[in-house]
Amino acid sequence: MSTVYLNGDYLAAADAKISPMDRGFLFGDGIYEVIPAYQGKMLGFNAHIERMNNGLNEIEIKLGYSTDKWREICQQLCEKNHGDNLGIYLHVSRGADTKRAHAYPTDITPTVFAYVFEIPPQPVSDIEHATTYTVSLEQDKRWQRCHIKSTALLGNVIHYQQGAAAGNKETILYNRIDEITEASSSNVFIVKEGVISTPPLDNQILPGITRWLILNILHSHSDFKVQQRVISKTELLDADEVWITSATKEVGAVVKVNGKLVGDGKPGKVWQQVQSLFTKHKFDY
Repeated sequence: MSTVYLNGDYLAAADAKISPMDRGFLFGDGIYEVIPAYQGKMLGFNAHIERMNNGLNEIEIKLGYSTDKWREICQQLCEKNHGDNLGIYLHVSRGADTKRAHAYPTDITPTVFAYVFEIPPQPVSDIEHATTYTVSLEQDKRWQRCHIKSTALLGNVIHYQQGAAAGNKETILYNRIDEITEASSSNVFIVKEGVISTPPLDNQILPGITRWLILNILHSHSDFKVQQRVISKTELLDADEVWITSATKEVGAVVKVNGKLVGDGKPGKVWQQVQSLFTKHKFDY
């Protein structure tokens, strides 16, 4: 995509310049969001901006952009970069200082960058034509503040690469006591005997917007039994269905974990119901 947003200006991507002294470059000192947009309609926009603001508050970056200002930036980028299915990337770093020092400086202006990129069409709930995922399973070795959507993603990148090197599309993570946390770029759900479960939110888990949307939709349909509870590694490996959820995957059906088939190796019936409901109701929130 050719037009980006940088510190109040819309300009060609090739003309966008950021100082090498920017703390986002030196320390990964920043917060980011990715918002999917289909035909210009943004999914979970308010929730994404609320999560970004929560992250900025957590690391004490004072920006002052209103929700309306973010909406205008996103809409302008979608209009200037024509495309039916776009991901909108928003990035705020603490800004550029005159020196490299670990302590937060108090007199610099945050750097705000945004651009759009093409994403796949909206997922379908057709079992025969669904996008499916094989995943690796590894111990979670990232930092202990995973609830902050930090631009410092090296831990996630290493775990994702472990999966990619094994020929998989994701890596599901478990902590030192064999409890599932999340995946390297997704949240995790399992289904066992019709019961849908996902790990409860804490500092080990990013509060995914797609996760939040799914839970809202499921709670509005009384025919589903849903739990937020601790899930063990053994339970994941013994599940009837496993899902990984994110802004672009939506409800991603996992068919293999570490080479072991999940169920019969195809997306399950509960996945089909939930993806269908998600497609129908995801813009209601």
